Amino acid sequence: MHLPLNFIWFMLLGALLTGYGVLDGFDLGVGILHLFAKGDEERRIFLNSIGPLWDGNEVWLVTFAGALFAAFPNAYALALSGFYLLIMFVLFAIILRAVSIEFRSKRQWQWWRNFWDISFCLSSALATFFLGMIVGHLFIGLPFDSTMEFTGNLSDHFQPFPILIGCFAMSVVAMHGAIFLYLKTEGELRKKIHGWLWKTLVIFLFFYTITTIVTLINIPSATINLFKMPWLWSIVVFNVAAIASIPRMVILKKPGYAFVASICTVIGLAALFGIAIYPNLIVSSTAPSLSLNIYNAASSQKTLGIMLSVACLGLPFVLGYTSIVYWVFHGKVEIGKSSY
Repeated sequence: MHLPLNFIWFMLLGALLTGYGVLDGFDLGVGILHLFAKGDEERRIFLNSIGPLWDGNEVWLVTFAGALFAAFPNAYALALSGFYLLIMFVLFAIILRAVSIEFRSKRQWQWWRNFWDISFCLSSALATFFLGMIVGHLFIGLPFDSTMEFTGNLSDHFQPFPILIGCFAMSVVAMHGAIFLYLKTEGELRKKIHGWLWKTLVIFLFFYTITTIVTLINIPSATINLFKMPWLWSIVVFNVAAIASIPRMVILKKPGYAFVASICTVIGLAALFGIAIYPNLIVSSTAPSLSLNIYNAASSQKTLGIMLSVACLGLPFVLGYTSIVYWVFHGKVEIGKSSY
């Protein structure tokens, strides 16, 4: 069966966003948990667990933005207009987070390191929260007119549902980060993180349950595609099975498998998000007929075809490079002279 290029690019954008959630998700989670570490050595271990990886992980978000611009320029333009403040908050947090990681080790002063520790934690939490709020708005929509001009104000961004999704996003990455730290550490610190892991899992399950209930009640359109294509319920089963596997693998003391289950959980959540919004990209909360979807917001078929050829050539290199980096730094964290 010949798949339309519009659908293929929707799937590719979903893959890029999922890659960002899986890879940058755990180091954002490490940042959120950073202040719970006691003492300079523990916090250095946290930083060095993501040290070789965090900047490469963020490339997935940049690639997603570039692909969205080329494949669906109308959606890209409206997103920058409608989510302008939220995107600025995200960018500020990501920049502050990068500065915190790099600057912390430049001086031995305690106040200096404490300042950047707090900065690293808060920026990680805020970046996750505001990204989650943007995702929440993709469910409930944005107010915009026929000229694709955003007609809302700041209060339109801070509605209960996007705030709930922002909190849910923080719970997901905190759990994901705790499992990653459980995998990368050893000794007494690992025992301490084992306790945090259970707490983050409980918080995640709480927000997962609340978010699911609120979504089903207030956004019935989120399940339309599940009933149109019943085979998609397999994604729901996959997601639930992945979540259920996390505590089982932790109890069996198999951190590697627990991390794989956490990765599958993030993949499942991203897939369910795609199923819920398809074929829309940005919904109009004022006039649903104005909503941008993968057809009326897309570039020409020729442009999509050329881009697909480029993506097929470049993606194997990206995946290869990422795999090599993760293989080289797959062991336990070690603190050296050149460490953070």
